[in-house]
Amino acid sequence: MAAELDKIDLQILKILQENGRITNLQLSNEIGLSPAPTLERVRKLENAEYIKSYHALVDEEKLGLGIKTFIQISLDFHKNNTIQIFLDEIQKIKEVTECHHVTGQCDFLLKCYVRDIKSYEQLIMEKISRISVVKTFQTMMIMSTSKKEPIVPLEY
Repeated sequence: MAAELDKIDLQILKILQENGRITNLQLSNEIGLSPAPTLERVRKLENAEYIKSYHALVDEEKLGLGIKTFIQISLDFHKNNTIQIFLDEIQKIKEVTECHHVTGQCDFLLKCYVRDIKSYEQLIMEKISRISVVKTFQTMMIMSTSKKEPIVPLEY
């Protein structure tokens, strides 16, 4: 499906990733098209789900979410529908902001945000460990983040 995108589409995606609040007029000036075809291209990218949504990037620490973790999850595959059971339960846990099915020594990698150690303990004891198909888990606390890039690289 990526073959359908031309250089202008990729340029639009790059600019919108950097500034999702840019006006159509500003965007059209940057890519060298008039506003009407620019808007048409953006709508086409949205309809084809190259652009899934627009968001504000918030500062989690200013919001009081001082503990950030990655949790490696290994599942118990002795039960039927193990992966789907896990995914259904994870969707209900608001502290989990990312859930990745991965290769390697664990089955899933979760990214979680909580306010403090007490909240982390509640997440583990009352939510994660109560998922019936979770066999083991290991937490890695994020001490600091030196790169957090919301922009997907388009140079390929």
